[in-house]
Amino acid sequence: MQDKLEKIIILRTTGKINTMLLMPPAHTPPFLSIVFSFRNEEDVLVELIRRARAAMQASRHKSLVKGHELIFVNDASNDNSLAILLDQDKGHNDIRVINMSRTFGVAPCVMAGLAHAQGDAVVYMDADLQDPPELIGAMLENYLNDPQVDVVHTLRLNRKGEPAFKLFLTKIGYLVLNRYSSVPIPQEAGDFKLLSRRAVDYILKFKENKPFLRGIIAWVGFKQNFVPYTREARFAGKSKFFILGRKALSNFLNAAVVNFSSVPLQIAVYCGLCAIFVDMVFIAHALYQKISGHALPGWTALMIVILSMGGVQLFCLGMIGLYLNSVHEQTKMRPNYIISSLYGFPNQNT
Repeated sequence: MQDKLEKIIILRTTGKINTMLLMPPAHTPPFLSIVFSFRNEEDVLVELIRRARAAMQASRHKSLVKGHELIFVNDASNDNSLAILLDQDKGHNDIRVINMSRTFGVAPCVMAGLAHAQGDAVVYMDADLQDPPELIGAMLENYLNDPQVDVVHTLRLNRKGEPAFKLFLTKIGYLVLNRYSSVPIPQEAGDFKLLSRRAVDYILKFKENKPFLRGIIAWVGFKQNFVPYTREARFAGKSKFFILGRKALSNFLNAAVVNFSSVPLQIAVYCGLCAIFVDMVFIAHALYQKISGHALPGWTALMIVILSMGGVQLFCLGMIGLYLNSVHEQTKMRPNYIISSLYGFPNQNT
């Protein structure tokens, strides 16, 4: 595999050490791994494989790739997805299958796919055909034309078939993340990216319990380019990722916010300070009423103080609880996924 690490030449002149940073070598057409994380996509897989193979054939004719493998990470599907994959591999030998022991979620499955990818570059994407495999050729061209690029994002200019309410909440979520995250996360750059081997190797060093891939890729750095496109509606079936569902909210709070921002803890501190200020106002008012001889309002003032303090305390405890739970989960050192079996990997079938 191509070693794209930057070279350093140290020159010794007049007793001083000067460093000269060389440009990384130009990218050559890679052997490409395409990672699909999926669960119960029997209605989509045949068309997905056909289009992915056609895209790879076109890219090979343009000398953009020298070969490919299609890695399907099966998140414990209970339909005919596995049988379809095995049937589609007959006569091709380009399909690899990773079967998980149970349902772990998208991010752990993608990490499993990255760990088993043999390519000089890796594309990971959803399997529902909202992201067109035909765009991989443009991503490869972007990657090959600039030797400094290690990540190529796809930028969604339009998202067909998705309700306006979902798009609104997604936009708000990105605004919150980018306002308070420790690293800027590209807006409308979803889970359809090309990664160099160097980027993949660094990403695999992350051992976070709940990995937020979009944040991790932004955190890794290197030069990152963008390819715009229009995201299509699902080819078939229904979405398994509901914007207000438990998984979506958990991913946003526990993975995105907690792992990439300390702002919720700061907000908790500010809320506590505000509560102290409000309390001081009420104390001053109560003392004034007592000194002036006026009767205190009684339970009204008491209830206001109790409710305001109670709300702030519960909010602060909730924020702190999220971080404590993250630490608790991490200290268990459990693996993020367990693989039940492999298919199609050389010398790795189990």
